[in-house]
Amino acid sequence: MSRTILLTGATGTVSTALIAELAESDVDLRALVLDESEADGLLARGVKPYVGDLEDPRTLTPAFEGAQDLWLLTPNSPRAPENHMNALWAARRAGVERVVRMSAIGAAHDAPNRSGRLHALSDREIENSGMRWTILHPHWFMQNLLNEAGDIAATGTFSLNLAAARLAMIDARDIAASAARVLLDDPGRHHGKAYTLSGPRLLSMEEVAEHLGTVLGKPVEYRAVSDETKRATLRGYGVPPWIVDMLEEYAQAYASGWGQYSTDTVAELLGRPPRDFTDFARDHAEAFGA
Repeated sequence: MSRTILLTGATGTVSTALIAELAESDVDLRALVLDESEADGLLARGVKPYVGDLEDPRTLTPAFEGAQDLWLLTPNSPRAPENHMNALWAARRAGVERVVRMSAIGAAHDAPNRSGRLHALSDREIENSGMRWTILHPHWFMQNLLNEAGDIAATGTFSLNLAAARLAMIDARDIAASAARVLLDDPGRHHGKAYTLSGPRLLSMEEVAEHLGTVLGKPVEYRAVSDETKRATLRGYGVPPWIVDMLEEYAQAYASGWGQYSTDTVAELLGRPPRDFTDFARDHAEAFGA
C-alpha cells in the first residue's frame, strides 16, 4: 500500500526538486499551498494541492488528514517556530507517523544568527513530538548563486559580503535526493537522526568565480563587498528587513570560518558523491550567460 506524503514549502527550490525525485515512486503526493494560484503547477506534476496557511492552524486539517509522512519546511521569518508548531500540532491530531524536517546549517541555541537559533527551537520541538522524525541540516545552497546570475551574465562579476569564506556548498538537488531517500525508506530506519548535508569540497568565492569562468569560457570576477554595501543592494531589491538582517548574520558567520567543514552524509545516504560545483555550473550555464 502506497504512503501519502504531505509537502510544505512545496513551491520552493528544495521541495520542487523533491517532487521530481519522488515522481516515479509509489507514493501519493499532496502539498500545502497558501494560495489557489499555486495549485495548477502542482496538479500538472501529479501533486494534489490543499490550500492552507501555517499561520492559521484552523486551515490545516484537510491537508493533514490521511497523510502518513510530512515533509516540513517552513519559511524564514520570525514566525517560523509558530508555523512549525502549527504544522506539528496538525500532524499529531491527524495521526501522521513521520516528519522529515529541513532545518538549517548550524542550528543551535548558541548559533551566531537568529535564524539558526529559531531553527534550534523547532528542532527540539520535533524531537519531543512523539512522532518518528528526521532532521536535515543543509549547508549553503549552490542555487544561492543564481541570485547573482544576472550580474555574471551582464558584467562577468558578482558581489557578496562573504570575504574569503570557504564553504562546502551543496546543490539543492542533492538535498532533495537525500530527503527522498529518507522518505522512501522504512519509517524506522532514519528515526532520531539529524543529518548534516554538504557538498564534496570547500570552495571560496574566488574559486567559484574561476570555475564559472572555465565553464562559461570567459573571465568571471568575485568582488568582496562590505555588509553595508550588500545591505543597500538587498534593500534596493525590496528584500524584507528581517531577511536582510538574517543574510547579513549568516555572511558574518561564514566570513569568520563558521561554515568551513564538509561531511560524507550525502554519499552515505545516496550511494554516490554529491554534485560538485562544476556540475552545477554546467547545468546552469545558460542562466550565467553561456
